This record gives sequence, structure tokens and C-alpha cells, in this order.
Amino acid sequence: MRHLRTTTALLLLDHHQPHLLLLRRYKSPKPAAAPAPPSPPKPPKKPQSFTIHDATWEDPYSWMANLTDKVAMRHMDVYMEQEEKYAEAVLSDTERLQGKLQSEMASRLNFDLSTPPLRWGPWLYYKRSPDDGKQYPVLCRRLASLNDQFISSKSPSGGFDFTSGIKIEQKLIDYNLEAERFGGYAYEELSEVSPDHKFIAYTMYDKDNDSFRLSVRNLNSGALCSKPQADRVSNLAWAKDGQALLYVVTNHYKRPYRIYCSMIGSTDDDVLLLDEPNENVFVNIRHTKDFQFVTVNTFSTTYSRVFLINAADPLSGMTLIWECEAQAHCIVEHHQGNLYLFTDASKEGQMVDHHYLLRSHVDATSNPRIWESVFVDDPDLTIEDVDFCDTHLVLIVREGRTFRLCAIPRPLPAGKEAVKLKELNPQFLPLPEHVSQISPGPNYDYYSPTMRFTISSPVMPDAVVDYELSSGKWNIVQQQNLLHERTRILYGTATSGSIAERTLSYINSNAWKEVNPKDDHSWNDLSEFYACEHYDVPSHDGVKVPLTIVYSHANKRENQQPGLLHGHGAYGELLDKRWRSELKSLLDRGWVIAYADVRGGGGQGKKWHHSGKRTKKQNSIKDYVSCARFLIDNAIVTENKLAGWGYSAGGLLVASAINQRPELFRAAILKVPFLDATNTLLYPVLPLTAADYEEFGYPGDIDDFHAILEYSPYDNIQKDAHYPAVLITSSFNTRFGVWEAAKWVARVREHTIYDPERPVLLNLTTDIVEENRYMQCKESALETAFLIKMMES
Repeated sequence: MRHLRTTTALLLLDHHQPHLLLLRRYKSPKPAAAPAPPSPPKPPKKPQSFTIHDATWEDPYSWMANLTDKVAMRHMDVYMEQEEKYAEAVLSDTERLQGKLQSEMASRLNFDLSTPPLRWGPWLYYKRSPDDGKQYPVLCRRLASLNDQFISSKSPSGGFDFTSGIKIEQKLIDYNLEAERFGGYAYEELSEVSPDHKFIAYTMYDKDNDSFRLSVRNLNSGALCSKPQADRVSNLAWAKDGQALLYVVTNHYKRPYRIYCSMIGSTDDDVLLLDEPNENVFVNIRHTKDFQFVTVNTFSTTYSRVFLINAADPLSGMTLIWECEAQAHCIVEHHQGNLYLFTDASKEGQMVDHHYLLRSHVDATSNPRIWESVFVDDPDLTIEDVDFCDTHLVLIVREGRTFRLCAIPRPLPAGKEAVKLKELNPQFLPLPEHVSQISPGPNYDYYSPTMRFTISSPVMPDAVVDYELSSGKWNIVQQQNLLHERTRILYGTATSGSIAERTLSYINSNAWKEVNPKDDHSWNDLSEFYACEHYDVPSHDGVKVPLTIVYSHANKRENQQPGLLHGHGAYGELLDKRWRSELKSLLDRGWVIAYADVRGGGGQGKKWHHSGKRTKKQNSIKDYVSCARFLIDNAIVTENKLAGWGYSAGGLLVASAINQRPELFRAAILKVPFLDATNTLLYPVLPLTAADYEEFGYPGDIDDFHAILEYSPYDNIQKDAHYPAVLITSSFNTRFGVWEAAKWVARVREHTIYDPERPVLLNLTTDIVEENRYMQCKESALETAFLIKMMES
């Protein structure tokens, strides 16, 4: 029987032998074991002890910030190279996804670098793409009287009309040539054309000296003037109808402290107008829009002062016109013999929550000068910003969460009594829903009847709008149309597929009744495709924190939607909720994008800012944590699918929130973050300003010091906890240097539970001054791929 079985088996084997041979020949190999995940680098430890007040601590990574130690910097170079290779290895399986994301994001870029022409006097000024396709734009102008000929030109970018043979365009600055002057970079901080249109003063970043260098160019000849040419320039103001230039320079600690006056064309030395010796006092200047005066602001944490210089005679001295206790925002304008002061200074010793407008006659002789309120305070209507021209006062106001833009004819009522804004019949520009910010344009031309503004929204690409104040007509002069991947272009026509240009007339007979923006289809509003919702989230102490969320109507996935929570919460700055085209790649993949307007930031008044700074910084962090919990508890974002996002001081916010509640987050992106608050404020490697200490605390003050020690991300990493995956992007050329990120990364890995599926990565970016949109696309694609990988792992 045994033999029979064997024979039968052999027969069967012989019968199937060809198939077995084939199976043997094509048999799949055993699956190879998955490669071990790369191991994160471990930098050397060099413990150093520090003591201040009643606290002593040890920092094993303080050597990373010792920029003068050549040995330490060699170690740092090696360590940064290891971090770069580690990040590449961890994200190597996302290379295809990164390429796809980069293509998506690049396709949404506005490839034309042109800006809409801005009229000032007889000229139209604008920047445009260079003819040879180089990286940086060219600043140009043309006479407004030749505008029609320019539009009809067969080659408008070249500025030459082949039909008439007229050269219409004048090149003022080619920033590609500036890049050759300044080591390959063309980063301009300031630019001011003289009121007679003969000169332009501008500052370019000089990488070798880490400062901004002043140049003055003759607009007729194109040549650089021999003087002034100064380094470390922070402010400019023209005087004497363009014959004199005032400028402010900083010391080596980047404190603006001296004002000089240079007579254009003169060989005389520049005249020193002010030298502020006090290390705690900062100086800036600006000219009034009619160029009749130059205002000088000197301020510290204990006072603010405003002086007036007669622009017709800038060497005649300075007159004190305003003084208040504590640091305050002060902008002075002049109109027909009256000075207007827009400020948030305290009233009668009491801090005010918002800005207000004061008026005083320019020739007032009382000492101190008497200022009168222009408007009655309205608790329901907050004035966020003002702009002036010869015929109108334009106000950016806010009612609750709603931003509005209105114009009031000038002169204002001459009586001494303040009036209610509503009594002046303000004319409002109709706006789309969900406007998150209104920013005034340059509006150089004081006598122009048109003003320019940029309207921003979480569900609409930025729209540049020209507003004719007297007629109420308005025109969108530039806005990207993402539905057709086109942009309204420089010359007033529309590219194929984009929405046709048209000027809409709006004359509001009832000051508080607006045209319904839903009935108007001129805005490239994306709310048909993306929802924008607002919530008030109770924080730890019951204070309601505004939370904005955006998601795709078509791609929102129930019970599996990941989310990205943005936050900043510092310096009283408005949280940037503008539409960003790179986020479309997440929205279209079912992500929820959320924005937490935590205390310490702007948009809710001065008290909102003050309740989130220095010893109250924990409020910012707990507000952010409360918003994170709200998103998860209300199933807006799926549990274990939430990521945080913070830039600079926002990086401190997100990292501190992770320290307090690491289980809430699956991932985080920290861009050039402020992470080592204790050591940076105590021993700054790069100069800090008074505003930095006012925001985060003075370590010399024991209460501030303990508050810093309690929120500093580097000093509060939980031990033996599961942390989320984190990608930090930083650069050596940032105010909060790469050593802060490197120290935090090393300590997180040292203290927390290692999980290869939740890596902590450090990615070095290009220099902060390099304006390369394609590199920005590449970095955004990497960050987005990281988030997607972490949510799907």
C-alpha cells in the first residue's frame, strides 16, 4: 500500500512536471523584510549650568548657539548634514507624492510677476516680469497720457509701440541687476519715489553685512547718485519737494537711533538731525501724504513722542506735538491746516481697546497741545485703520467679525464736539462674505480721487480693488481666477477663460444698506466650492475664542477628515487667514483647514493682545488647545487626525500646546519657530527689540522669568510621552536661528518615547531673503506630503 501511494505520487508528479517546472521558474521570491526605519541622529552633549533668580538648570545643547566657537560650528555643520539625510530618508517614500503636489501648486502660481499700475501724478508705476524670463521683476513707469497706446502695443511688456514707433515705458530698477550687486539676492525693504518724480530712494538687503543698504537713483538718467549711500537704513522720508532725503540708521544691535538729512546733488556731508543715546528708545520717520511735514516718532516701553519737521526746511528743527505714557501706535497726517492723529494711546490713564482719531490745528500754540476727538466711541463699530486723501477720509472698520470699508467726504465737521460716524453718511463698498482682512495699498497720490485696497478672505484669492471715492465706482484691477487657472493681468484686459473685467457703479443712498454681494459675480469667490464657518470656542477660563474653519463641499469625508489648525497669537498681529493656493491641495483631499484667533494676536482689540502676552502667555496656549479639542470633540476633525501649524512666534504657540496635550495632535509643522524662549531672552544671539521683551517677558523681572520658564517649549518637553510627528523648517538666516530648532528636536527625541511612525524632522530651507516662488512650491509640497504621510501611516 505504501509502495502504491509512492508510485501514484510519482505518476502525479510526472503528470504535472511541466507545470511544476514553470512554477519553480516563476516562483515569487519570499517577501524581503521591510528595511529598518532610519535612526535619528544624536548630537553631542556638552552640559552647561545656568542660574538666575531662584532657578538653576542644565542645558546639554547650549553649544549649538555658540556662533563664535569654530569647533562648535563644525559640529553643528556635521549635525545639520545628518539631520538633512535623516529627513530625506524618512520622506523618501513620498518623492512621487511631492512631485505631484509641486506640480499642482506650481500650476496655480501667477506666472506673471506684474503688478497693476498705480497712478501717481502724471505717471503710472508698476512692476512686471522681465523680458528675458529672469527671476526678479523690473520696476517701470509710463505716462498715464500714453496708457491707451501702451495697452494696444504688440509687446506691452517691452514698452515699445511698433505701430507708432514710440517708446512708452521707462525702466527704473531692474532687480536682476540689483541681485548682481548684492550677492545673488534682490530683496527690497523700502522704496520711495520723490514727490517731483526725479529720484527713487530704496534699500536692498546686503547679505554680507546682514543689513539694508540705501541707494538713490536718478530716474531720468538711471544712474546711482553718489550720495547718500548708507548701511543699516530702516526708514526713509522725502522733504523739500524731493531735494532732501531724511533717513534713519540702526546701530549694530539693529536699534533705529539716528536721523540724517541728505541734500540730493550736494557734496556736503549728510546732517545728523537726531542721535538717540538711550538703548531702550527707538526712532522712526514718515512724511505726511501731502509732503508738507515729516513726523518723527520716538518710543520706548515707558513713553511715545511725536515730533514735526517742516518739510520745506528740514534743518529748521523738530517740534513736539504729542506725548503719552507707555508705547503707543501713533500716525499723524495733515489736511488743510489740521493735524490728524490716529492712535491707541491710553485715555486719562486708562488703556483703551482700539484706535481712535484726534484732531488739532497745525498752528496751535497751547502747551501741551490740545487734541480733540473726531468720532464718538462706538462699542459696535471698531476703526481698524484709516487712509487720507485731499477729498476723503477712508476707514477700515469692523463690526464683530465683519470687516467693512467706507469713505467720508472732507473736510470733516469743524465743530469741537465729536460726532458719530453714522451721522456722516459713510459710503460703504460692497464686499463678499467672509472678508478676513482689508489692507490699504500704497496710495501715494494724495490728490487722486481713487484709492487702492487689497481684500482678503479664506475662500477667495486676494483682490486688488480701486475705489473711486466721489462716485462710489469700484474696479477689481487684479485677482487670480483659480477656476480657470488664470489671473487678471496688468493691462486692464482679461486672459482667455477668466471672468470679464467690468467696473461696477455703487452709490449708496442709505449709508447702512449695501448691495448684496451674493448678487454680484465680479469677485472670484470660491465659496461655491469651499465652505467657511465661524465658531466661538470657550477657553479654559470661559473666554470665547474665534475659530474659523474651511473645507471643500465636494471632498469632505465624514468620520475620516484630517485637519490643520493654524495659530500665531503674538504682537497683536492679525492671524493670516488669506486664501493660500497651496492649501487647495489639502482641501481637495478632504482636509479641514482651521484658524484659531487666540489671545495675544490681533483682531479683537488691544486688551485681547495684552491678555495673551508676558505673564499671560499661557492664555494663548490654552486657547489653542481649547480650539484643538473643540475640533475633535465636535467631529469636525477626526480624532488622531489633527495637525498643528505655526510660523515664528506661532511655532512657540503650537510647540507649547504639544507639550501640554501631545495626545491631541498627530503631526505638526513648525516654520522658523521660536522654541528656546528662556535662553533666547536671557542670552540673545541675535539682537532683540523692546517689542520682543514686551511680548514674551523681561527675564530680569522675576514674575516674567517664571512665566517664561513655564511656557518655553524647550524647557517643558514631557518625559516618556508619545509626541506627534513634527517637521520643523528653519534657516541660518532667521531671527530665531536654526539652533533653536536643533536644540528642541534633540531634546524631544531624548525625553519622549521613540516611535518611528511619528518622526521628528528638521529641514533646512533656502535663505529667508530668496524670493523664489518655485522653491517655495517645493518646500510647501514637502510639508504637505509629510502631513499626508503622517495621517495615512
